[in-house]
Amino acid sequence: MSETNELIQLLNKSHSPFHVVNNLREAVGKGSLAIDETQLSLIKPGLAFNLTRNGASFAAVRLPSSTLKAIKIVATHNDSPTFKLKPTPAIGSKGVIGLNVEPYGGMIMYSWLDRPLSLAGRLVYEQDGTIKSTLLDIDEDLLTIPSLCIHMNRDVNSGHNFNPAKELIPVFGLGEMKEDDFKSYLLEKAGLENATLLSHDLYLYVREEARLVGKEKEFLMSPRLDDLSSAYSAALAFANAKGKDEVAEVFVSFDNEEVGSLTRHGANSTFLKDLIETICDVYGLDPIKRKEVVARSFMFSVDNAHANHPNFPEISDKTTDVKINGGIVIKYNAQQKYTSDGLSSAYAKLIARSAGVEYQEYTNRSDLRGGSTLGNLSNAEISLNAADIGIAQWAMHSSVETQGEKDVAKMVKFLQAFYESDLLPLN
Repeated sequence: MSETNELIQLLNKSHSPFHVVNNLREAVGKGSLAIDETQLSLIKPGLAFNLTRNGASFAAVRLPSSTLKAIKIVATHNDSPTFKLKPTPAIGSKGVIGLNVEPYGGMIMYSWLDRPLSLAGRLVYEQDGTIKSTLLDIDEDLLTIPSLCIHMNRDVNSGHNFNPAKELIPVFGLGEMKEDDFKSYLLEKAGLENATLLSHDLYLYVREEARLVGKEKEFLMSPRLDDLSSAYSAALAFANAKGKDEVAEVFVSFDNEEVGSLTRHGANSTFLKDLIETICDVYGLDPIKRKEVVARSFMFSVDNAHANHPNFPEISDKTTDVKINGGIVIKYNAQQKYTSDGLSSAYAKLIARSAGVEYQEYTNRSDLRGGSTLGNLSNAEISLNAADIGIAQWAMHSSVETQGEKDVAKMVKFLQAFYESDLLPLN
């Protein structure tokens, strides 16, 4: 199976960060021991293991058998802009049942209108005096957010500022619904009629599958490409890589990047720092040796990048020429929204050259504000030599996005070469 076909299968069952974590556990390989953070004493040299925090951030680790000299890290994120269901969401208006939601992240709002939608995420419930959780993905065309017709909004094609509290309420059905009725509905869908629902983390998703489009099927079109195409590419690279002696390999995927990463399991948390400290503890390293290991280590922060847009070529910087299917993208920003600098980008270029993978370089146009990502946020907790890279795409933060079909295999090949390379960065 090609990397793109494998990615398509993964994308089509990735409707919330909690589901992504389950998929990542499968993708990193059967030889990886699944543990949680109450079982860190099980970690020994030579072990391959994976763990989660809050069920929504994920890390996979492969340890060398005896000595630890450096750590190679690939960091991604697994959340995408969407709408999150409020705790008591059932509302009504003129005989229509709606579900109260709030925007999660900076989405292109109009792209969510007039599409079949559904709900996925996590339910937390009480059963037999115990708090438990389960994943829920309602595999139905369940909801829609109807747009206002042009007859009542003649200026709609001239631009529109959406009020999410009023205009972006998904329609659930007709009639009336009490809050207990909605809780019962969720429990029924989860097969938990005898439980008591305590809370939930549920997100809207568009009912559209990943697919190849274009004259030569050269484009991959799917919801949540940012950043799941990078996250799953990294997971496949990690699973395929043959490790190096004295080097630990780490793949991590954070939740909450789209809302600033300021959670206990986001990139700005201690999740990665705690993991690195645990790895060093396993080898009994003293504080000086730990600092030496970190100084030899490197992290690629992998989050999708902006390709030249065919209808808006003027948006690209004069010296930026990022093409779909043109290879990995090294990202730079003078305000340090990205971690790439002269040393770290040089390292990325040498890895690309050794793998035979094309690379491109991206900067924002100087009069346009760009986005940020997780590399510099992770460095707030532990200082790592790092570079930001990504897969080029269009329509970032739309409910459905587009990238190059060939770039998936290129990213997998690049990251596998990074894990397998003898080359360590300068400091």
